[in-house]
Amino acid sequence: MRVLLVEDDVRVSAALAGALRRTGYAVNCATTAEEALAAPAADLVLLDLGLPDRDGLEVCRRLRERSRHLPIIAVTARGEEHDRVAGLRTGADDYVVKPFSMAELQARIEAVLRRVVHAARPTSDVLEVGPLRLDVPARHVTLDGREIGLTRTEFEVLLTLASRPGVAVTREELLLAVWQTTFGGGRTLEVHIAALRAKLGNPDLVRTVRRVGYRLHAR
Repeated sequence: MRVLLVEDDVRVSAALAGALRRTGYAVNCATTAEEALAAPAADLVLLDLGLPDRDGLEVCRRLRERSRHLPIIAVTARGEEHDRVAGLRTGADDYVVKPFSMAELQARIEAVLRRVVHAARPTSDVLEVGPLRLDVPARHVTLDGREIGLTRTEFEVLLTLASRPGVAVTREELLLAVWQTTFGGGRTLEVHIAALRAKLGNPDLVRTVRRVGYRLHAR
């Protein structure tokens, strides 16, 4: 998962980026508002509101205008209630006050991502992607009219992928959607992907996106 870390204190940025990378995130760092707004697309933004060239609230507003669904967590020393309210009203999904522990930040990241993953789930009872048909309430799957028997976990993995056909779904999103955590679980996910491919009878339907995750190919 690609994280954009916007922090003007170089020492804090280096320490936090290192901790995030050890957890498994790909981190791109920005020290100014201009760098943040010009940065490549990310899956989540950690945004310091005290930037040297522009108010972080304005950066938050600009990022939110670009994407309604981009998870943004304000990370700042501004701990007063009116600051927290302003950040949330501007478009931040959550607010972390310095100093904080990595465990707290990880928990907040997971909570925000869970909300994003949940919002991406289909609202209809039946989901059709090419020859693949998922009856969500019945947890019933057919491929070209042939019934596919899946376990509960395999169905959840497939449902998460089918909710965004043709789009690369990150490993973190799959872990959150199915296991409600991003800690560990990588090998477990790989095992379930392999089982899913075997049962579908066509490994090409669930494609690996290198260094990202998996994509359901709608043939």
